[in-house]
Amino acid sequence: MKTSDFYYDLPKELIAQSPAECREASRLLVYNRADKSIEDKVFSDIIDYLEPGDVLVRNTTRVIPARLYGKREDTGGAMEFLLLRRLDEYRWECLVKPGRRAKAGLTFIINEELSATIEEQLEDGNRIIRLNYDGIFEEILDRAGEMPLPPYITKRLDDKTRYQTVYARENGSAAAPTAGLHFTNELLKRISDKGIDIVDVLLHVGLGTFRPVSAQNIEEHHMHSEFYECTEAAAERINRARANGGRIIAVGTTSCRTLESITDENGVVHAGSGSTDIFITPGYRFKAVDALITNFHLPESTLLMLISAFSSRDEVMRIYKHAVEERYRFFSFGDASIFL
Repeated sequence: MKTSDFYYDLPKELIAQSPAECREASRLLVYNRADKSIEDKVFSDIIDYLEPGDVLVRNTTRVIPARLYGKREDTGGAMEFLLLRRLDEYRWECLVKPGRRAKAGLTFIINEELSATIEEQLEDGNRIIRLNYDGIFEEILDRAGEMPLPPYITKRLDDKTRYQTVYARENGSAAAPTAGLHFTNELLKRISDKGIDIVDVLLHVGLGTFRPVSAQNIEEHHMHSEFYECTEAAAERINRARANGGRIIAVGTTSCRTLESITDENGVVHAGSGSTDIFITPGYRFKAVDALITNFHLPESTLLMLISAFSSRDEVMRIYKHAVEERYRFFSFGDASIFL
């Protein structure tokens, strides 16, 4: 298939620039794959589509203030770094801008506590950098870095917690798992009280999730790998629910990709950790996920291709056309959908 097959027209004013005042008050588009019906709801209504015995699988990654701005120590030239993946205590893989100035051996001053030395250029243009500091890294990064909001969000985010899920725990993402932004602790309690098991997995969101597809044919696109983890206890709970007839409902494409990376051909989830570069496109047979909660994604993106694999490309285009006509809010701070 061609990348252009996943293009759709989106009015610019439908790109959400800020989160909904109340997380669970976002809108929710409900799509039933069995009868191809569409319903327009509010996100808090999602509990009506979850049944006792189901498992809700969420990603507990936490976004770090991964965007750093530095000045070359000898000339003062500006450089922007986006931290993608931690390699060891001091070394990171990152995006840099402007790339032509990011030569190996150069050091850039971030602030009085932190500097970055470029060590190596990778084949895909990313850089390996060494961060130089003394003290507790997380505290230093919190002072030096900025939350890495996507480029289509131009409005300043005053409350950093709104780009985190309420259950975010493990530092490591360069972008939020945005489907989870709609949940509140109160809604999660109501879901749990109804008899739905809430299980945590981990995938640190990096370049693989939001890197644009530049290849004309989607088969030529290569995903960047991202770190995942699933504990023995989490795998056991998911497998038990499936054995008892419960559905596996993924909160977001990151949870979906994690589950599909650790599930065998017999539908058994295996605990473990490592890197995944799974690229889900139409024709893929889902092994783990029975229903998917997700936001509305960019045209020609890998996430839109994943959704099209879960339903069909034609149906997704019809759903998105409905969402545009009904003035849903799109992308990271936008509204949500659930594919049943």
